[in-house]
Amino acid sequence: MRFFLVLVAVVVAALAVTELTMQPSAQDRAALLVIFGAIAGATGLAGWLLPRMTTRFRTLHHTVLLVSLAAVAVVAMAVAVSAQQMFLSSHDLRLVVVAVGLGVVLGALLAATISRPLASDLQQLAGTARRVGEGDLSKRAGLDRPDEVGSVAAAMDGMIDALEAAEAERRQNEAARRAFLAAVGHDLRTPLTSMQAAIEALQDGVTEDPDRYLRSMLTDLDLLSGLVEDLFLLAQIEAGNLEIRSEPVDLADLADEAVEAMAPVAHRRGVEIDIDIDAGRHITVLAGERELGRVIRNLLDNAIRYAPASSHVLVEVGNGGPDATVRIVDQGPGFPDDLDAFQSFAKGDAARTRSHGGAGLGLSIAKGLVEAHGGSITIEPGPGGRVVFRLPVSQSPRPDGDGVSQPGG
Repeated sequence: MRFFLVLVAVVVAALAVTELTMQPSAQDRAALLVIFGAIAGATGLAGWLLPRMTTRFRTLHHTVLLVSLAAVAVVAMAVAVSAQQMFLSSHDLRLVVVAVGLGVVLGALLAATISRPLASDLQQLAGTARRVGEGDLSKRAGLDRPDEVGSVAAAMDGMIDALEAAEAERRQNEAARRAFLAAVGHDLRTPLTSMQAAIEALQDGVTEDPDRYLRSMLTDLDLLSGLVEDLFLLAQIEAGNLEIRSEPVDLADLADEAVEAMAPVAHRRGVEIDIDIDAGRHITVLAGERELGRVIRNLLDNAIRYAPASSHVLVEVGNGGPDATVRIVDQGPGFPDDLDAFQSFAKGDAARTRSHGGAGLGLSIAKGLVEAHGGSITIEPGPGGRVVFRLPVSQSPRPDGDGVSQPGG
């Protein structure tokens, strides 16, 4: 309906223009009405038929060709009708008809030439969509056009890039999940097997020192409890449900206590822990004492695992500017450049592998706890493994109360 209203408006405007510019006589007005009416009728008929015909075509090439022919035909009809009204000589009229026919043929040729590349590019887009739908994410449309077809092709290629990146991330996460399950299964199986063997020995009465077996079982239970606690804590961090009771904490004292707690572990591996604290500085941060101590112990445990025998692990505690820093450095192989060591379940390459033990949760937990305190944790370039975390320095004195509770994660 809108098309026909616009058509009528255009015809009325053409009649108005002829009235203003030509001042036609009554005979001229009648001729103009015949010409304009014939042209409008042909255009209206084409506008009614073409949408119904083109929906049945399988290629855009045929649609563009038919529309172009219809447009040329309307122009040819306008010229022919006008010529019939203007020329008295039949010779001149035949000349006009031949010229119009030539124009129609040339217009059709031009329309076919122009529409063929367009149809080819659209077929390429359709083929790319089919290949991507079949799972081939290496396919790209690769069309370089400044028009709408080019915009669609660029959007499709961008979408495929995003799908390819998402698929790569999915595969990486799936591999990490499998590695994590294997690591947790290993850490669960080892103490469970040991406990089962101890229980069977006690049941069979073949032990000469039952207390030693009981102590071994208690150690295995501690290992299992620690792993379950790590998993529960990591789940809280990733869900954003971690709550920390914050209070002013002396970071130097906390680092000293962590070093003392981890010293026996380091000694069993033949590793020495050194601590370097900025002299004369009172380094106070607003934090949960238990959670922040857990961060330092996790980082120390990771460093001790990968430090070679007879080497040193250095703990540096400093206060530079608005942030307090704790840096832990080991003399091991360092972190691979292509590994996000703080990602859950992350494991390193051959230099930092399952042979060192652990399910790969320590650094993930440390990162979550540091960020829950409003700090940041990063890996620095080697040599060796270098991990540093920063926390805002607190200017408040140590309170007498229990502090405040704050959500983290």
